[in-house]
Amino acid sequence: MEKRSSLEKYRLIFPILERETTMVEVSKSEGIPVRTLAYWVKRFSEKGTLGLERTKRKDSGCSRVLSQELKELIQGMALQKPRLTISAIHRKIVLLAKRSSMKAPSYETVYSIVTKINPALLTLALEGSKVYQQKYELIYRRECNTPNEIWQCDHTELDIYIIDAAGREKKPWITTIIDDYSRAIMAIFISLDAPSALNTAFALRRAIWRKHEPAWVVCGIPQILYTDHGSDFMSDHIKQVCTSLKIRMINSAVGRPQGRGKIERFFGALNECLLIDLPGHSVKGKPLSKPKLTLEHLESAVMDFILNNYHVTSHSTTGIPPIDRWNNGFLPQMPESLEILDLLLLTIHKPRKVQRDGIRFQGMRYIAPTLAGFVGEQITIRYDPRDLAEIKVYHEEKFLCKGICQDLAEMVVSLKEIKAARSAVKNSLAGQIKDSKLLLKKLTQAKIIDDNKIKPKDSTYQENINSSKTSLKLYKNE
Repeated sequence: MEKRSSLEKYRLIFPILERETTMVEVSKSEGIPVRTLAYWVKRFSEKGTLGLERTKRKDSGCSRVLSQELKELIQGMALQKPRLTISAIHRKIVLLAKRSSMKAPSYETVYSIVTKINPALLTLALEGSKVYQQKYELIYRRECNTPNEIWQCDHTELDIYIIDAAGREKKPWITTIIDDYSRAIMAIFISLDAPSALNTAFALRRAIWRKHEPAWVVCGIPQILYTDHGSDFMSDHIKQVCTSLKIRMINSAVGRPQGRGKIERFFGALNECLLIDLPGHSVKGKPLSKPKLTLEHLESAVMDFILNNYHVTSHSTTGIPPIDRWNNGFLPQMPESLEILDLLLLTIHKPRKVQRDGIRFQGMRYIAPTLAGFVGEQITIRYDPRDLAEIKVYHEEKFLCKGICQDLAEMVVSLKEIKAARSAVKNSLAGQIKDSKLLLKKLTQAKIIDDNKIKPKDSTYQENINSSKTSLKLYKNE
């Protein structure tokens, strides 16, 4: 409401004083509250026209810099860690105001200042940048228009214990690839080993090639593979695969998992709708029932859940079952053959130089008659980590021959087994060295004790010495 001068106020209340009209009529015509008109009439009756003048503030003309400082102090205290209650802030401000000979603000004033602080500022100050990013930072969500435009790939340790080949209880890992557009599961790979580039390659092979299950029609080469910064995803092997298949790899920002929410949601559904009812399901790392399933049984149960439950149930976001949304007149791009796909995914390539005795790799020697004409030449080998008995040799990107390791020619030996054997030999040698050191230490200590042995000095011992001296014959005494 606009400020009115004392003259204007008198003009408005004069008809009321003269009983020419009522306060209600003036209130309606001028838009002034009846209580305000009554207050003006009372002030005029007590002090005349002076009562209609605006009263000056007691602190009029005084500097308000200190009041601004108090406000900033209140805001600063509200942003401190650990978080202070408004009552605690008010008590501190009252003490500071008294020391500065200022009028202390009321609790209501402090409450008003604190509650008007930007919530984003409070979150950043009190809960940190991670929570702030989750709540307030703008998220760019990729939206797809067709199936196979973006695939998300991730690993998680399942909340269940199963029985391995040796009868031990272990928690398995699952590698999952999901289509961003349809939410269809392109492939899964369950293993007792921790995530690796090879596990990711196995999952990609299953995702890209046609499935044996008639109901699992998803396949093809994606345009984009969206992953986190895991060492397996950042490996040279997976980068080479993506380059060869013309797949663009995109990694989510470090510490910002919002873009991977679709695959995380599947992991949650898997746990809540399937694993919770299986024997060996665990909570906080402890199984709630005795584990009974093997790796094959678990994989069969997960596949049944995907094909007969998840894929055929309408998704809450898209409103369409994932398998129907993917299969709606879509023609996927496929690799030329399964052999080419296996060559890319299930083999790793390394640069090497042909030596006079063949190709040396992983401490082994690979030979082939064809290599005789390429001694000293730079070549590229491709090998299957599951079987190092042979390698494929390429020269200037053309297949040259197969190199055979004579020591492994009759066996199928994986890189993992070779590394384990090497580790066992090394540990055995280290054990022998340790035993030798312990034996040497014992012998050395025994020698020191023997050299420093203290002979007893009792009287019997002295008598024996004296008697031995007197009984000894000397030539000069004869």
